Amino acid sequence: MATMIEGLETRTDEESLKTYGKDWTKHFTPKPKAIVFPKTTEQVRDLVLWARKNKTALVPSGGRTGLSAAAYATNGEVVVSLEKMNKILELNTLDQTIRCEAGVITEQLQKYAWDNGYYYPIDFAARGSSQIGGNVATNAGGIKVIRYGLTRQWVMGLKVVTGSGEILNLNKSLVKNATGYDLRQLFIGSEGTLGIITEVTLAVTRQPKEPVVLLLGTDDLNSIMEIYTAYRNSFNLLAYEMFTDVALKYVTAQGHGTAPFATPTKYYVLVEIEKETEEQLEKALEIFSELSEKGRVLDGTVSQSPKQVTDLWKLRENITEATSHKQPYKNDVSVRVSRVPEFLIEMSDIIKKEHPDFEVVWFGHVGDGNLHINILKPDGLSSDDFVKKCKQVDRVMFNMIERLEGSVSAEHGVGLVKKAFLSSTRSEAEISLMKEIKKVFDPDQIINPGKIFDL
Repeated sequence: MATMIEGLETRTDEESLKTYGKDWTKHFTPKPKAIVFPKTTEQVRDLVLWARKNKTALVPSGGRTGLSAAAYATNGEVVVSLEKMNKILELNTLDQTIRCEAGVITEQLQKYAWDNGYYYPIDFAARGSSQIGGNVATNAGGIKVIRYGLTRQWVMGLKVVTGSGEILNLNKSLVKNATGYDLRQLFIGSEGTLGIITEVTLAVTRQPKEPVVLLLGTDDLNSIMEIYTAYRNSFNLLAYEMFTDVALKYVTAQGHGTAPFATPTKYYVLVEIEKETEEQLEKALEIFSELSEKGRVLDGTVSQSPKQVTDLWKLRENITEATSHKQPYKNDVSVRVSRVPEFLIEMSDIIKKEHPDFEVVWFGHVGDGNLHINILKPDGLSSDDFVKKCKQVDRVMFNMIERLEGSVSAEHGVGLVKKAFLSSTRSEAEISLMKEIKKVFDPDQIINPGKIFDL
């Protein structure tokens, strides 16, 4: 391999190649050529110019917590790890923004905002490992989307290096900027295919009041959305999540929590509200009682302390970790909230019909129409045979999603995993335009090639 940039840390040892050449996705094999660790935007630019000259592909890498294989290097690429670019650069109290390098850990930024009297609301279970640049590149969502939206809503400015080696400073934290195309928005959710994000300026907001969490159990899928409607009509919900009894079984078996009720139910919903007055708590309990009287809720519990809030959230947030040893085949799909009832029922029917011999863990952010389906690999089945069986069902599931005008990837992105099914959500005209956009920003096709689509 030709000599790279002077002073740029480079690793080629086997352990580094294996560690940095992949993300949390299973069933792919990492094969990078090298891992590099730039510390400045200028080093990233020089690296891109070197890659253009030497016709070498680059794969941007953040915390590698993705689940679409967008951060995999499978064909001798050079992985560009942003983890050394991990400084929080500026807090602007008047603009209420924080400017940071792309390698800052999500939880680090959340804590910095909180310690300075602000709140950064994009939140998910991988907060302790994911990086801000990766969050932007995947337009990360998580558990607070129902109240605060996606990462896209909080990005005020970006510094990026394009695939041609240009440094762009996009939007410059302006609230209003009606001067043509907003290129910042193109990079948000682009999965590192247009360039490499090196700096991000994020908006922050006021700290929320004390949260209250209700965990409710039901045996009826239809009741899940009735419960949602009842609470949404009375509160600005912070979160509305659901998971199944199978998911809870794995969480408790792995020691990540205890069963909330003496008698199990088939489905569990977690409702989080912001407690501003005692009257609000009384109203929440009143709704709980009404739903119980109607038979929509069979059992429930309400947090009485910050620790109980954390403990109840663990039952939902630890599902992924509790099932990781089963090498799950993951699907992450969504529909409009108004179509969630038929979506849940049809998805349940598909799972029962198409996976009768597989254990399936499903859960999701149903308050924003997003469901995660994790099919667990049986111990006696090879990984290749397992994936093959799962892929046979993907088309059935995605046909249903396409008919409901939903998305085959709600928040995990496309990467390598969903590339073959992109047309289930995007029209041929849209895909053609996306390919042309990539050619503009990455003329030599060196930035994360082969992800989202093939050219």
